[in-house]
Amino acid sequence: MTQRVEHTTVMDRLAIDDLVTGYAIAVDDGDWAAYRALFVPEGRADYRSAGGIAGGVTDVADWLAEVLRRFPVRQHLIVNRRIGIQLRDGGAPGDTATVQADYLNPMHLVGPHDAPPGEAAGTSAAPNYTCAGRYLFTARRAAGGWRLSEVVVHEKWRQLLPTST
Repeated sequence: MTQRVEHTTVMDRLAIDDLVTGYAIAVDDGDWAAYRALFVPEGRADYRSAGGIAGGVTDVADWLAEVLRRFPVRQHLIVNRRIGIQLRDGGAPGDTATVQADYLNPMHLVGPHDAPPGEAAGTSAAPNYTCAGRYLFTARRAAGGWRLSEVVVHEKWRQLLPTST
């Protein structure tokens, strides 16, 4: 492998890692325009294993925006990232990649004792709902850099803690 190919591979891996981080930040911040911008136009996401939907990025972003309103505090921790970049003949990095990554997602589920926005909260914002599993991201090199073409969630477990009164 030449130094140029090695440099390109490292730069691609960093860009793909940044893409996955951008995904977590967009979902946690509820920035649905940023979420959509992470995908190629025909991108898809599948949240069915977590009780959600599968579909095009616009439909899924709209669904996430509605569902995650119940979780005003959320924080994705995406770890153990295994990035695989397709290689071209000759060993140069290609234009598609996969990322397998585990996630832990503590959130605060709004309950009956939580006050509406703008009023004094009735309970702590500490996480009371946690889910975890594995993501499978598929990415493609696009004109503006690496973009997601597919995200599949494989939820492994979830825990809901009782709220105090």
